[in-house]
Parts: sequence; structure tokens; C-alpha cells
Amino acid sequence: MKDHYDFSKGVRGKFYRESATFRLPVYLDEKVQDYLAAKADAKGVELADLVNDMLKKDIELIEMAR
Repeated sequence: MKDHYDFSKGVRGKFYRESATFRLPVYLDEKVQDYLAAKADAKGVELADLVNDMLKKDIELIEMAR
């Protein structure tokens, strides 16, 4: 590393996008991922879509139980 960096020509917020979304990485247990991937393949859908649908249903159940 250098002792000094010149940021005098830098532009604050040049790459900032208010509408950008941060996607959190989610790490599944290997057996869980294998099972869900097989189910997604059988249904012909993406793994992410299958997991999102399952989580949405769980959220609905949780909300109904309140």
C-alpha cells in the first residue's frame, strides 16, 4: 500500500444508486439445498422462486396465528 492516496479529484456518491437493493447471501444446509433443488427441478422452477414461495407461505401462517 502507498503511504498516501490522492482523492482530490474523487466524486462523492458517483456510484450510489438509491434504488439499488442488497441481496443477502443465504447458505442452506447441504441436505436441505439438495432436497429443495430436486423439488424445484421437478416443478420446473428456479430454486430461489421455490424457496421464496415457501417462505411467503410460512409468513402467512405465522401472521394468521397471531
